[in-house]
Amino acid sequence: MNMPMARHAHVVGCYDNSYLHRLGLGGTAHNYKALVPISPLSKQVKVKHSISSSSSPLKSKSPLSSTADSGGGRVMASSGSSVNGCKNLMTTNHLRHVESLSKFPSGAGRISQLNAVILGEALASEENDLVYPSQDFSRQALVSSPQKYLEMYKRSIEDPSGFWSDIASQFYWKKKWDQPVCSENFDVRKGNINIEWFKGGITNMSYNCLDRNIEAGLGDKIAIYWEGNDPGVDATLTYSQLLQQVCQLANYLKDIGVKKGDAVVVYLPMLMELPITMLACARIGAVHSVVFAGFSAEALAQRIMDCKPKVVITCNAVKRGPKMLNLKDIVDAGLTESAKNGISVDVCLTYENQLAMKREGTKWQEGRDIWWQDVVPKYPTACEVEWVDAEDPLFLLYTSGSTGKPKGVLHTTGGYMVYTATTFKYAFDYKPSDVYWCTADCGWITGHSYVTYGPMLNGATNIVYEGTPNYPDPGRCWDIVDKYKVTIFYTAPTLVRSLMRDGNEYVTRYSRKSLRVLGSVGEPINPSAWRWFFNVVGDSRCPISDTWWQTETGGFLITPLPGAWPQKPGSATFPFFGVQPVIVDEKGVEIEGECSGYLCVKASWPGAFRTLYGDHERYETTYFKPFPGYYFSGDGCSRDKDGYHWLTGRVDDVINVSGHRIGTAEVESALVSHPQCAEAAVVGVEHEVKGQGIYAFVTLVEGVPYSEELRKSLILTVRKQIGAFAAPDKIHWAPGLPKTRSGKIMRRILRKIASRQLDELGDTSTLADPGVVDQLIALADT
Repeated sequence: MNMPMARHAHVVGCYDNSYLHRLGLGGTAHNYKALVPISPLSKQVKVKHSISSSSSPLKSKSPLSSTADSGGGRVMASSGSSVNGCKNLMTTNHLRHVESLSKFPSGAGRISQLNAVILGEALASEENDLVYPSQDFSRQALVSSPQKYLEMYKRSIEDPSGFWSDIASQFYWKKKWDQPVCSENFDVRKGNINIEWFKGGITNMSYNCLDRNIEAGLGDKIAIYWEGNDPGVDATLTYSQLLQQVCQLANYLKDIGVKKGDAVVVYLPMLMELPITMLACARIGAVHSVVFAGFSAEALAQRIMDCKPKVVITCNAVKRGPKMLNLKDIVDAGLTESAKNGISVDVCLTYENQLAMKREGTKWQEGRDIWWQDVVPKYPTACEVEWVDAEDPLFLLYTSGSTGKPKGVLHTTGGYMVYTATTFKYAFDYKPSDVYWCTADCGWITGHSYVTYGPMLNGATNIVYEGTPNYPDPGRCWDIVDKYKVTIFYTAPTLVRSLMRDGNEYVTRYSRKSLRVLGSVGEPINPSAWRWFFNVVGDSRCPISDTWWQTETGGFLITPLPGAWPQKPGSATFPFFGVQPVIVDEKGVEIEGECSGYLCVKASWPGAFRTLYGDHERYETTYFKPFPGYYFSGDGCSRDKDGYHWLTGRVDDVINVSGHRIGTAEVESALVSHPQCAEAAVVGVEHEVKGQGIYAFVTLVEGVPYSEELRKSLILTVRKQIGAFAAPDKIHWAPGLPKTRSGKIMRRILRKIASRQLDELGDTSTLADPGVVDQLIALADT
C-alpha cells in the first residue's frame, strides 16, 4: 500500500513572536524547519518570515508565557534568568510537565530539528513530528490555545473542588452535594483506599441524559441513528422517543421486582435496546453489568455468579457481517452453568431480533424466558425517577485479571457523570451540531462512557452500528460517515491498521467531508497508522484525539484537546483537567523531565472507579500497593523533552532482552513503519542466552508475498529504528491476528503459539475469527 505524500521543500525560516502567538504559543523567535508545499522542481531556499503582531487573533496574555527548559530535567530559575532568550518562571510542582506548552516545542525523540505541518495545508510525512491546528479550527475550539488550557488545568489542580463544582452545577441535582466535594485516601499506608466525589448529592444519570435535555428543548433532536448490519437497514430515535422506551423498560423491571441496588446482567449486541437497557437500569437505581455479546457461556456464567442478578437481558441472535450468532444458546448455557453453582436467575428477558432469527427458531424455557416485544411495549411511557446518592453504584463492568478471575470494576453515579460528560465535551471539541460515531461496543468501557453516557449527557446525536466495519466491504465505515454526515469519528488503532491494509481506494471513493475530528482509543497508535488516519481518512484536515484511559479510570486521563496545541503522531500529549500523571522508577520515585518508566496518577479524579466488586483487598493490592501514594495504571510511559506523553503498552508487555527493557509497542511501531507491513504483534519468548527473545507476528499488506528477503528487511528496519538489541529473533508470518470482536489482540494466545504451548491456548470463543489461530499454528515453522 502506498501512502500519498505531498512533495515539500525544507524551508528554513525564523518565525517571529507574533507568529508563535497565532499558533497559541508564547516565547521568542526560534529557528526551525517548516514544511511548505512547493513545486517538485523547486530547490531548498532560505526565507525570512516576518508577520506583524497585529495579525495575532489568538495572542495570549497568559502569565505562563515562558517556562523552564523542557530538556533533560527540571530547571529552577530565578526571575532574571533565561533560556533561549525567554524569562523563566519557577516551575511549580503540579505544572512542571505541562508548562512546556507555553514554549515552542522542540521535537520528540532523536529528531534533531523541528518539522511542522499545519492542518489542511499539507500531509504529515515521516519527517513531521508536529501537526498544528489551523487558525480556523483553533479560533472556534472550546480550548483554543495552550494558555487557555494551562489556565483551566492550573485551577483544576489547585482548586479541584471549585473547578469540578462549577461543572457539576450544569447538571440536575435533586439535592446539592455536601462538603468537602472530594474526600479521598490514596495511600495504603494510611488506611483503606477510599474515593468519594459529590457525596450527599442526589441525582440520576438517566434524568440528566434524557429529561434534562428534553426540558432544554432537545426533545425532537435525534439521539440515536441506528445502522443495521446490512446496508439499507436503519432506524432513529429522538430524545423524546428514547425517554419513552427507557421508561417502558424501567416500569417492566420494577414490576418484576428489580429495585435500587439490584444487579441486571445485559448480554445484548449493538441494537438500540442496549443503551435503552442501560438508561432504564440507571433510571430505577439498578446496577447494570453489560457483558460483551461475544463472551463465552463460561465467561458469562462467571459474571452472573459474581453479581447475582435479578434478571438477564439478551436477544435471540445477531448478524455480524455474513455470520449469524445464536446469543440465546450462549445465555442458556451460561444460566445452566451458574445454576449448577447455586446461582439461579428467574427471568431471562429476550429481544426478538427478527433480522437475524425468528422466534420460532429460538430455544425456550417456559416460566423463565420472556419475549421483550410481548411485555415491554404494554407498559406506560413515563416512569418516576429513583433519585440516588452520587456515590451509589451506577454499573459493574468486568475486566480481565492476571489471576484469571474477572475483576468487577465498580463505577458510581455522580463523579462518573460529571467526568464522562466533561471529557467528551473537551476531548472531541463537541458542538451541538455534531454527529458523533464511536465504533466501540457497549460491552466495553468505551461504549459506556463514549457511546451512551458521555454523548447523551451533552445532548449529542449518536451513531449505533450493529455490524462489523468491513462488511460488506472495507468501505462500510465511510459509507456510514457520508450517510449520516458524521463529524466526529472515534475508533481503535487496530481498525485503523486493518483498513490501511485494505488500501486507500476504499476510503477515497467516499467524500468524508463532514469529518472534523478523529479519535483513537484502546491501545497506543503507532505513528505510521496515525499518519494514515490523518492523511487519508481525515484528508489532513482533522486533528486526532489519541486518548489514553482505562476501564478503571472511567474517562480520558491523557488526551489531546483539538485546537489547543500541536500534536505529535503517536503521542497522547497532555493530562486532562484534574489529572496528575507521574512517571516513576521501579522504586516508586518520581522521575523528572525526559524519561521512561511506570505511569501512575497521584490524587483522584471524579471518574475513578471506587472498588472491585466484593474484593476491595484485590482493588488495593492491584492498583495502590505497587507504588504507595499513587494509582498504578499498569502501563509504561515515556515523556519527551516537551512534556508529551507516549504510552508504551502494558508493563507486562515489556520484554527483557539481555538486560534491555524493550516495550512491545515500540518494536511493533518500528515493524509497521515498513511499507510492506500492515500490522504486527510482538511477544516475549524464553531465550537460553538472552533470557527473553523477541517474537514478532507480522501481517503483510494485501498481495505482498512472504520471502526471506522481506523477513531480513523487517528485522533491519527494527535495528535501524531502535537498535540491534531490539531486533526480532523470529518473524512469524500472520495472515491475520487473533482479535476479539472489539479489535483487541489476544496476546495470551500469541505467547502460547510462540512458545509452542499449543495445548494451553484456552478459550478462543471471544475471537472475531477463531480460524486465525489454526492458520498461525500452520505457519509456525515457515
